[in-house]
Amino acid sequence: MTNKIIKSPFKSVLIALGLTLSLTAAIQAQTYPDHTVKIVVPYPPGGFNDTLARISSDKLSKLWNQSVVVENKPGGNTTIGNNFVAKSPADGYTMLISPLPFSVLPALYGDKLPYDALKDFQPLILAGSAQNVLAIRNTLPQKTVKDLIEFAKNNPGKLNYGSTGSGSSNHLSMELLMGMTDTKMTHIPYKGSAPAVAALVGGDTDLLFDNIPNIISQIKAGSVTPVAVTGSKRSPLLPNVPTVAEAGVPGFEVNVWFGIQLPANTPKPIVEKINRDLVNIYRTEEVTKRFNDQGVDVVASTPAEFQQLIAKEVAKWGKVVKDANIKIE
Repeated sequence: MTNKIIKSPFKSVLIALGLTLSLTAAIQAQTYPDHTVKIVVPYPPGGFNDTLARISSDKLSKLWNQSVVVENKPGGNTTIGNNFVAKSPADGYTMLISPLPFSVLPALYGDKLPYDALKDFQPLILAGSAQNVLAIRNTLPQKTVKDLIEFAKNNPGKLNYGSTGSGSSNHLSMELLMGMTDTKMTHIPYKGSAPAVAALVGGDTDLLFDNIPNIISQIKAGSVTPVAVTGSKRSPLLPNVPTVAEAGVPGFEVNVWFGIQLPANTPKPIVEKINRDLVNIYRTEEVTKRFNDQGVDVVASTPAEFQQLIAKEVAKWGKVVKDANIKIE
């Protein structure tokens, strides 16, 4: 009885404190945003990550009648931009563009990662998903997946492939292909999609996987040749290009995704407000078409759904990194 009497006031205080915090968060959400919001892109300008940020910035600025700016913070294999957001105030005023490679970094860096990928962020929305495409320089004699595999088997390390860095979805796609075909090619990482694609167009590399949105304009211009796509079915943008599985590697499949996160502990009412507004934006006919034109399907998930995906992807790609013994270059 004595213990119950002593604990009761503390319990009441905790309940009152919880109610006060909830009320404060609700009031903050009603006035949010009352100053400039920042969307951080951990890559250089160019590519769909940047496009996603700028579509979101433009539409939210108009909807909120408040400035929403995009800030590119490339470097450190995206860890610089990611860490900046992880250490930012949890108030909804700093967002992070987070694609698939975000879930790979914990396995690549381990204890050296300056943030906790699962604890230091609040997933906000899974915006969309897409495929990678395997493209080659136009002057490469090998024109099919089977030809590339045969040449790579007979000439280990002679083919050079570009990527946007160790642990990127295009790097992992190639590692998966090499693992499934017992081949070896030489990895040449670049700081972003634009320089990696430019290297392929210029003949400095022989082939690369890249997100369809990042390279579709060069494919349409005939600057590079598409060989295969990485999904379970062909891309509507490249209907004549087979999947890697169709082209001779059964079971091969990689899908890429693009999302937005906030610092951990951002008040729930603010998270819900931003998510609700972005869902409505992404599902408009105009924005859906802009996504689709670049080979991206709109998802527009809830925060909980995106959180579940990230946790699943961290586990999945952690195993791939370990099995392939991928190291930071």
